[in-house]
Amino acid sequence: MRRFVLLVFTTLLAATPAMALRLTGWRPEPVMDAVLFGVAVLAAGFMLSWGAEAAEKHISQGLIVALVALVTVLPEYAVDLYYAFRAGQAPQSNYIHYAAANMTGANRLLVGVAWPLMVTLHWLKTRRRSVELSPVNSVEIAFLLLGSLYAVVILVKGAIAPFDFAVLFLIFAGYLYRVSQLPKADEDEEEDEEPDPASALNTLRPAAQWTWMGGLTLIAFAIIAASAEPFAEAMVESGRLLGIDEFLLIQWLAPLASEAPAVTIAILFVLAGRAASGLTAMISDKINQWTLLVGMLPLAMSLGAGQLASLPLDARQKEEFLLTAAQSLFAIMLLVRLRLSLLSAGVLFGLFAVQVALAFHFREDESAAIRSLTVLAWIYLALAAVLVVRNGKPLLSTVRAGLTRSPRRLEAAHDARRDTADEPA
Repeated sequence: MRRFVLLVFTTLLAATPAMALRLTGWRPEPVMDAVLFGVAVLAAGFMLSWGAEAAEKHISQGLIVALVALVTVLPEYAVDLYYAFRAGQAPQSNYIHYAAANMTGANRLLVGVAWPLMVTLHWLKTRRRSVELSPVNSVEIAFLLLGSLYAVVILVKGAIAPFDFAVLFLIFAGYLYRVSQLPKADEDEEEDEEPDPASALNTLRPAAQWTWMGGLTLIAFAIIAASAEPFAEAMVESGRLLGIDEFLLIQWLAPLASEAPAVTIAILFVLAGRAASGLTAMISDKINQWTLLVGMLPLAMSLGAGQLASLPLDARQKEEFLLTAAQSLFAIMLLVRLRLSLLSAGVLFGLFAVQVALAFHFREDESAAIRSLTVLAWIYLALAAVLVVRNGKPLLSTVRAGLTRSPRRLEAAHDARRDTADEPA
């Protein structure tokens, strides 16, 4: 526990310079601002993750994975919703592009980097070439598919409207309801060591645990609320000062800071021998960003505008959104057999690396950038179509189980799968 207290103190110390700047109103210069407020956002995210992870002992396993994913990604929400809010205040500004860029970048980073990272770490630790999921994880796959299919509706409309929030919120709420009913992902994993430093909190009495969790959450919320605006603005100004396209900076660098705590918690799961929980957390993270975050953008924009407003998608943003949806569909097809292999992870990361390289290569040629996005989107869709043909029956079975099968039947399927895996070869 002493080590944990020292870690919390160090995290608070890391956020102190940014809080001092916020209180005094002094801004040294954009790059320094971006670094200091980015560190504060990162620190707050870690505090949220520790509190949320410690709550695992008090909430059902399926629900806590979803809630941990949601809570730990709040820094990403804060930054992206700030851009959307400013877009409502200044509709002709670039903030509309920034909001869309941050959202699509965060989503594609999760699938292209975080998912493959879980499989790679699992392979390095155990030499097993895939992360095996449980039948209960068909719920995540089914609801991620629903969100990805609804993205097609948004693309056809060419804007994210307030009505879309209602639909996407229902998808996310349905997901939370389903996982709240599910059995634990793996009973055996309860015996494994909890990922540190949350394990330190679980040694305390329940009242002390809730005090620590509540305190960490409140402090983290305060830091995020104070840091989101200056961090978001500093990213824009830093890009201009350094001669880097601020669109790309916001799309790729900003999500790295805001997503880091969630990814770190997932890494700790993998290192603690709970690879399925780590990958599930990243899938859940993708679900809440691809539904709740996307749906909340027009609400933030409407709040800034003082009236109902939609977030329009111009030619570039339509292709960015199409690529994000196509990547999601391909990733879902890789999961329908309830595993993610090392080869699949390599393909996801390789295609992601190509899109980032092309984005920077064509940063000064808008038309070429749009064409590259279109080509990559169709590559993802073509690969997804091949997998649909090959895995049609597993796809239908997984989606049907995720949406309709009772918790008891899912648990029975999970137990049968585990017993089969435990049989000697």
